[in-house]
Amino acid sequence: MKRSYERIAVSVGALALTFGVGVTYGKYRGTERSELPVPPVEVAAGQLADITGASAGASAPTPRPPALRPELGGLSLYPKITKGTRTPFDLWRYYGRGNSSFTSPELPMRFEQWLEFHRKQKPALMQDVHAYMATRYDFSARALPGYTMSGGKPIMAGPVARLPGGVESYEQLAAFTPADIKARDLFPFKPLAHPLQSTAHMVFPRSWIAAHPEHERIDVDMDIPEAYLPEFPPPMFLTTHKELGDVTGGREITLENYYDIFDGLLTPEQMEGLKELLRPSPTTWFNHTSHRVTEQPSEGVACFDCHVNGHTNGAIELGPDSRPNMGRLRTDTPTMRGNFNLMQLSSKRSIRSMDHFAEVEEYFDGDPGMQQAIGPRAVKREVTNRMGDMNSILDVPPAPKLDPLMRLIPSLATEQELRGEQLFYGKAQCYQCHYGPAFVDDYMHDLQVERFYVGRPEGPIKTFPLRGIKDSPPYLHDGRLPTLHDAVEFFNLVLSLQLTWQEKQDLVAYLLCL
Repeated sequence: MKRSYERIAVSVGALALTFGVGVTYGKYRGTERSELPVPPVEVAAGQLADITGASAGASAPTPRPPALRPELGGLSLYPKITKGTRTPFDLWRYYGRGNSSFTSPELPMRFEQWLEFHRKQKPALMQDVHAYMATRYDFSARALPGYTMSGGKPIMAGPVARLPGGVESYEQLAAFTPADIKARDLFPFKPLAHPLQSTAHMVFPRSWIAAHPEHERIDVDMDIPEAYLPEFPPPMFLTTHKELGDVTGGREITLENYYDIFDGLLTPEQMEGLKELLRPSPTTWFNHTSHRVTEQPSEGVACFDCHVNGHTNGAIELGPDSRPNMGRLRTDTPTMRGNFNLMQLSSKRSIRSMDHFAEVEEYFDGDPGMQQAIGPRAVKREVTNRMGDMNSILDVPPAPKLDPLMRLIPSLATEQELRGEQLFYGKAQCYQCHYGPAFVDDYMHDLQVERFYVGRPEGPIKTFPLRGIKDSPPYLHDGRLPTLHDAVEFFNLVLSLQLTWQEKQDLVAYLLCL
């Protein structure tokens, strides 16, 4: 009998608890009390400068860095940050694992609060982003006289990466050992993080936003000036119609005009592949749900939104091949020109064909778990094959000074360009990773750049082709090298080449011929 009373009491208690929880949940469901916005973190004046190298106001929201870990080379644990809140600009100083590999499709607050939060945060954030970039680069928009991209946009002169205080020239910097540069914190080519890595995802340049305002983000803008990005819209060259030159006639190819431009030039299969490359699909943050970074619902993003006209507009993203989100590497959009000659088609993963690349990406973040929230974007194999077939006829721009074996024609080249070619295949050692018709070895290399600064190793990253390189600034996987001059200075330092100032100018002159 006693046991029966105990069972009845437990049952009544459970019912009462369930009823109480239900009443409480019903009371707060759908109200602001159930979905409070995450408050910004208050920091003291000058604290942002310690974290990012930029100045900030007294209330700029940014995380406080945890204590350094001497046993891990001075790295700090990644800060605990909620979606949308500010992240350090020097994320290379951090390490650790995230709470989960999987993304939740839920915002930390109601969407109208999300909008209001970013309306308040974005102006101060972008002010600090630009201040930080100004500490690292001299974006004076000084053009190289007489040189343009294939479509006519001026090419910027460099180097624009700022030298550290007390160092008067890159030649002086190159005289130090890697250990000295690291100990004195003199390395001018540290990685670039996403300006808002807690949310990350695609950030488009202003030239693209002007034509496609539906991709303007409520939370962050591009941090590299337009002068240092590829031209828009870029020319498109086809291996099957070299006689036509730029087949677009200076237009951006869209779903609305592609048929009129290409009907009679492409095969039906290629036409179908091009249509799919132009068709938007939902992404993690550009979609029709409230989990988005645009004010209005979005159709999503198409392949040719970043790889515009089969080239690139310089949009940035995070590589989808790692977690946590704070540890993912910033990546610039590479060109798709000449991919028919490549065997490595992802910066960190070994993806070996264009149709495979078109097939594997999930919401541009490598997260198939978002499918339940924003719908499937998986594409059948026969469709990705057609996309790959279209990609495989995107040609590189003309290089009139190169012969069929990709060597300079002496009668067309200047003395400086010929000296640069000798350096390329000699003292500068470029040919060891950049050879063949695409000037690429299709391998991944670990440059071990962390020898020069306190930072997390980035590991092996694929070699990028140099054919048509003048059309594809900025350089390196994350765009930390805005000009070809910066790229030459970077490799001169990292590979201890000991090039003279004149040799570096000669090498740039040769690269502009490719």
